[in-house]
Amino acid sequence: ELIEDGVLDQADSSICDLQAQIEQHLRDERRGERLRSGVHVVIAGATNAGKSSLLNTLCQRPAAIVSPIAGTTRDIVETAVDIGGFPVLLSDTAGLRDSADLVEQEGVRRARERVQQADLTLLVVDSTCLPSDLQQAAGFLSEHLRSVLPSQEQPVTDVCLLVLNKSDLLPETHRQKLKTELRGVSGLPAVCLMSCQTNEGLKDFLTMLQSSVKTLCGDPLAGAPTLTQARHRAHLQQCVTALSQFQRYRDSDLALAAEGVRLALTSLGRITGRVGAEEILDIIFKDFCIGK
Repeated sequence: ELIEDGVLDQADSSICDLQAQIEQHLRDERRGERLRSGVHVVIAGATNAGKSSLLNTLCQRPAAIVSPIAGTTRDIVETAVDIGGFPVLLSDTAGLRDSADLVEQEGVRRARERVQQADLTLLVVDSTCLPSDLQQAAGFLSEHLRSVLPSQEQPVTDVCLLVLNKSDLLPETHRQKLKTELRGVSGLPAVCLMSCQTNEGLKDFLTMLQSSVKTLCGDPLAGAPTLTQARHRAHLQQCVTALSQFQRYRDSDLALAAEGVRLALTSLGRITGRVGAEEILDIIFKDFCIGK
């Protein structure tokens, strides 16, 4: 009752604007975090498809053991690389197959788990295993794709690249027909026919990979500043929730509405550093268990 006319409306307008700006930052699809920590790219596929060879080709060193023996890679092999100026964390995974070996089963489980967490999956397929009738190749790859990426929130075309390896083992006429058959097939991600043995098609693959990584990271020199830490994102989400509390109670309970604003300021203060010493000590004792 002591608040002057128009003051509450002015505060409401400012808070709505602030909430809209924060929500816009939160819709950046984690581009800033990828720029800071690296794009998580997972190499997946069946055994002996050439996954480890692709990893070694991309990082230009023998980071993973390459062997004709199926199931050589059992645990995840990670290496950091630069792709087109963007940081990328590459993960080579165990070949996806059914196995009675308990250790290999665990490797396959970890591989599938890592695929679910990936920003981008490079699905490697042995091109010599494709159907001899090339008209069936698209259906074969679609089914294989569903077995590796069974459920995705985003379209599979945005989170996967299909790498048809061992192209050097195919006749030239077969390669050209395969490219024609798979060009622009609906529901399939971008397809690259290449050979890790001879580096045939490597340039085209790197161009595709750079384009995908750039899309995931965005242009760091354009647009609004991006969030580079998961902690900042969490605090901004808390801030939006608190501002929603103000909107919910502004007409019925000003005390609760004001508490929402206070909580929002606290969340923002944890990003800018403007929090009290008592709150800092609470965080230290909670997260680092000092004195226990």
